[in-house]
Amino acid sequence: MLLAIDVGNTQTVLGIYSGIDLTQHWRVASVEERTSDEWALLVRSLLEMAGLGVPDITGLALASGVPRVTQSLRDMSVKYFHCEPLVLEPGVRTGMPILYENAKEVGADRIADAVAALELYGGPVIVIDFGTATVFDAITERGEYLGGAICPGMQVSASALFSVVAAGLKRVPFVAPESAIGRSSAQALQSGIVLGTVELVEGMIRRFRQELGSEATTIATGGLAEIVVDQCPSIQHHEPWLTLHGLRIVYEKVSLG
Repeated sequence: MLLAIDVGNTQTVLGIYSGIDLTQHWRVASVEERTSDEWALLVRSLLEMAGLGVPDITGLALASGVPRVTQSLRDMSVKYFHCEPLVLEPGVRTGMPILYENAKEVGADRIADAVAALELYGGPVIVIDFGTATVFDAITERGEYLGGAICPGMQVSASALFSVVAAGLKRVPFVAPESAIGRSSAQALQSGIVLGTVELVEGMIRRFRQELGSEATTIATGGLAEIVVDQCPSIQHHEPWLTLHGLRIVYEKVSLG
């Protein structure tokens, strides 16, 4: 079985693959100070809850934007799972040409998302990852990673608003209000944060499609996607575990040579 791990700035997503099937998945907080031993204890506990054990894991694939966590997970993989992990980083053969001016600047999770999106739906395709940042990625009809856009995520925007501009306002849950014109402070904040994100997304999809030159398929992923996906008519598919799927695909390509 393959253990796939996607480390984000806020959350870490873990999944177990038996062949091509995602059989278990979890979300945990990303804690930069967590040691390799602590990671091993956490992962073993998750496996045990699923009726699995450390010996069931025969490979590990990792995408991480947090260098300290990357090293801890590398150490965990070698020490406890007795395997060298596949870390998605520059130099790893993904089968996807990167047209970014500097390919090393593209985050591993973005590449994993792109690889999975292309396999699932073909190109051209647009991926929107709703996490700490709201990230847009464009893949061409020929299966090339073209580039994208990075915007502050809903939580980042809301935290900045509350701490700097609206310290006297109460925090609100991220849900779409019934109307754009809020009639209370809570509704006004929800409108601005949630519906504002929706309009941002719709506008960026329109621009991306114009530049790609076709009606590209559009996929949403990430921990906050479910908040806005039903509000965005241009989003056609919701794939919560897209990054894990991409890690599995790359792992299989590298393993098969």
